[in-house]
Amino acid sequence: MGCGSDFLFAMPSFWSGVARTLDLGSTFDSYNESRTPQEADSRALHADWKAVGHDLRDSMRTFERENPEPAQLALALVER
Repeated sequence: MGCGSDFLFAMPSFWSGVARTLDLGSTFDSYNESRTPQEADSRALHADWKAVGHDLRDSMRTFERENPEPAQLALALVER
C-alpha cells in the first residue's frame, strides 16, 4: 500500500499508456480491488491518515528549520 490515497487506481507504465490508445475495447482497464467494501474503506482511511501524518511531519520540520528557537522551546516543554 502506498502513502497516497490513490491505491484504488491502476498506475500504468508508459508503454501501457501507449497500448491503451489502441485498446478500443477497454480490455486494459484494471483497478486495485478490495475483497469487501469494508476492506476498501479501511485501506482508504489508513492511507488518508498516513498522508496526514506525513504532511504534519513535513510541516513540523519546516517550522523547526525556519524557527529554531521556538521549536527548541516547544521541544523542551514536551520533554518535561
